[in-house]
Amino acid sequence: MSVRRERNGRVEIITIDRPEARNAIDYETSSALADAFDAVEADDDVWAVVLTGAGDKAFCAGMDLKAFASGGGGGNVMGVSGGFAGITNRDFPKALVAAVNGHALAGGFEIMLACDLVVAADHATFGIPEVKRGLVAGAGGIIRLSKRISLARALELGMTGDAIDAETAYMLGLVNRVVPAARTLETAVSLAERICEAAPIAVRATKNMIKASLEMPESEAWKLQGAAAAEVFSSPDALEGAVAFAEKRAPKWTGHLKPDR
Repeated sequence: MSVRRERNGRVEIITIDRPEARNAIDYETSSALADAFDAVEADDDVWAVVLTGAGDKAFCAGMDLKAFASGGGGGNVMGVSGGFAGITNRDFPKALVAAVNGHALAGGFEIMLACDLVVAADHATFGIPEVKRGLVAGAGGIIRLSKRISLARALELGMTGDAIDAETAYMLGLVNRVVPAARTLETAVSLAERICEAAPIAVRATKNMIKASLEMPESEAWKLQGAAAAEVFSSPDALEGAVAFAEKRAPKWTGHLKPDR
């Protein structure tokens, strides 16, 4: 299989498992990732997801150009549920952390940008070099990049196709942590576990508000916040949070919008 899954408590770890191809995405892999994201999105026991690549060379080298050139289904990698790699065009509601264990280039960079948080190995590199190949980044990279960093730097990276190292990516705000390679996955899982300490409904509402508010006037964002707050505040977990605080104990979240019957 080109994709592996592992459960760690409330955290699902999804691994792109094609190290011999630098974890490049062909149709089989894109479809397998789509199936994995479909499954964890529907699984109430999963509160956060970590996405990584096998080996220590590459997180993902992007679309498998050899498969594309040979007609081996490369042109269908965008057509699966959720878009390229099953995630770049998916409105994924749960926390998604990328553990970038190596190069994240082209489509691999776009996959990373589809994640909420990024932990990078200190030897990782990042970039969208499509213009150097006569192509254009077609899986959301040129849409999302300027929302993460300044317009000037987004234009520079997009139009030159140049790669940057992990420290530069951190300084630009593209990644949350830079760690030694051996600690990349464990740090990403630890970050996901910290998110799982919070109420899942509140986390999802917060994620949605932060992302959605980028696309709308402040007056509209206040309306969205009001609706989200009303839903969250009326959930069982809102009461549980207050009671647990008063009783000086850890809360026991249900993750449900309505009381269990």
